[in-house]
Amino acid sequence: MQRLYDFLRRHPTGVDSFWALLLLGLGAMAAAGTVGGERNQLVAAGVACAMSVVVALRRRLPVCMLLLATLAGMAQLVLDVQANIYDFAMLVIVYTVASGSKRWASRFALIGGLVAPVLYFLRWPDSSPGLAHNLIAMGFAAVPFLLAWVLGDSMRTRRAYWAQLEERAARLEKEREQQAKMAVTAERARIARELHDVVAHNVSVMVVQADGAAYVLDASPEQAKQALETISATGRQALAEMRRLLGVLRSEENGGGGGGEYVPQPDVGQIEDLVEQVRGAGLPVDYRVEGAARPLPSSVELTAYRIVQEALTNTRKHGGPDAGASVRLTYFDDGLGLLVEDDGRGAQHELYASGGADGMGHGLIGMRERVGMVGGTLDAGPRPGGGFRISVLLPARTGR
Repeated sequence: MQRLYDFLRRHPTGVDSFWALLLLGLGAMAAAGTVGGERNQLVAAGVACAMSVVVALRRRLPVCMLLLATLAGMAQLVLDVQANIYDFAMLVIVYTVASGSKRWASRFALIGGLVAPVLYFLRWPDSSPGLAHNLIAMGFAAVPFLLAWVLGDSMRTRRAYWAQLEERAARLEKEREQQAKMAVTAERARIARELHDVVAHNVSVMVVQADGAAYVLDASPEQAKQALETISATGRQALAEMRRLLGVLRSEENGGGGGGEYVPQPDVGQIEDLVEQVRGAGLPVDYRVEGAARPLPSSVELTAYRIVQEALTNTRKHGGPDAGASVRLTYFDDGLGLLVEDDGRGAQHELYASGGADGMGHGLIGMRERVGMVGGTLDAGPRPGGGFRISVLLPARTGR
């Protein structure tokens, strides 16, 4: 049954043609019984043919079929052929035009449907006496036309409503796709920043330790051994952080089973370990904490850790062989202050102005994005007496 219904929906003109042939057969029988002679029978047959065409093509050419039905009706009035079963096509075309998008044609059909009964009773008045009786008869005759128009107009309204719903659903789906793409892009950018921080810091430490081990390998095997141990520990730490960054992706590949191993995100408490690691790599760092330490949002603590990591990495890259650095953490009532300074050569002003000081123009860009994500502020630039200075204020509440 459903297949038949789908077939009929795909071939609306064929369905209309079937009803048109049925109407033509009934109209032919009605025309044969028309009173008034052979002339009136021929006119009735012509009107029946015209009305059948109206039904067959009502969906393909609604406006033309409305005009054809109007002409056929006028011919009946002029040639004295009273209404018959084939005039049912007038109701069909009124409904069809009212359900379409041509508003002027819909109004024309409504007016024509209300005027037709009046013209009919004026042309063939009822033999019953009394004006009231004729008016009531006209009213009853106009009801079918009015109902056909109302049904058609309500169908038009419903189609427009469903079209609006479909358009809104399509728009919402498109917006969801765009939001999903934006979320993916943001997540990729976050992972890229994390990887940049992890790789840049840990690899630079490993390179410094490897160079030192190669330098003292013959003269001081014990120091070379310590340097190699530092390289090994730093490599393990880098791998652990990279596993954490890619853990979500790996769990999705495993069907969301969550089988990957995760490590905690770095926080403010691990900054001291970071400083010790940098000191072991040969960069003197003065580290101080001021104010009463207290828990902060994880995003704020991760941002503070990454800022210090990036700043000390840049000092090792650009500060020169005799550079030293200082790190100050200050706990305020409404947030955390962070000051990282070095007394080395500092990055070129052109690199700083272009947004980065890591040799690729990405370091300060990543810092500003991180700080902006938690609602903080960052001030960075060369120091007047030489070196580089990074000042950050992070809020105690991120509002996210």
